Amino acid sequence: MRVLIVEDEPYLAEAVRDGLRLEAIAADIAGDGDTAMELLSVNCYDLAVLDRDIPGPSGDEVARHIVASGSGIPILMLTAADRIDDKASGFELGADDYLTKPFELRELVLRLRALDRRRAYARPPVREIAGLRLDPFRREVFRAGRYVALTRKQFAVLEVLVAAEGGIVSAEELLERAWDENADPLTNAVRITVSALRKRLGEPWVIATVAGAGYRIDTQPGTRPGTSREAEDRG
Repeated sequence: MRVLIVEDEPYLAEAVRDGLRLEAIAADIAGDGDTAMELLSVNCYDLAVLDRDIPGPSGDEVARHIVASGSGIPILMLTAADRIDDKASGFELGADDYLTKPFELRELVLRLRALDRRRAYARPPVREIAGLRLDPFRREVFRAGRYVALTRKQFAVLEVLVAAEGGIVSAEELLERAWDENADPLTNAVRITVSALRKRLGEPWVIATVAGAGYRIDTQPGTRPGTSREAEDRG
């Protein structure tokens, strides 16, 4: 999951970003409305955490922009106000949820997970494919009933691949969805992470490399004819 945090208090924004990373959620920060608009125009986000009181175009204007774009990005609004009128006006703008400052990071994470689940209501909260069972809320992965311990980044990558339901996911898309905007597009981090993830999940390999295209969950796990284990490791 990749989240845009629109918040003009640097300490709070960075604390939220760092906390979300611990939950395998990539996050970018926009400290004002103009930056938020720019990031929304070039990146694909699953959710937006939006403070209403920001410099430049207000949080309300950013919310209107998100709604008008038709992207369907759920919006969680942050505010220091706890009045029902403020919440009502936020929902009228298109907010999907509301959180009053100060708040506990754990509550924010739970609300974001709930919004992501609601956005993808056709997908079961616990996803299963090719003998894998992935629970995004408990951040647990099982293969054939065996618990698999993953790093935060490995889990984030696997979550994207599982959500594709066997479809091909390019390295560029994985970099965009599982890393933040500071990731170097020329890095080999995706290849290294996928290789380590494949080994953690064990044999037969369940993550297939599609030459020149990307990666996918193999619904019939195993090394396919003409594909060596060494080639899979390099992928």
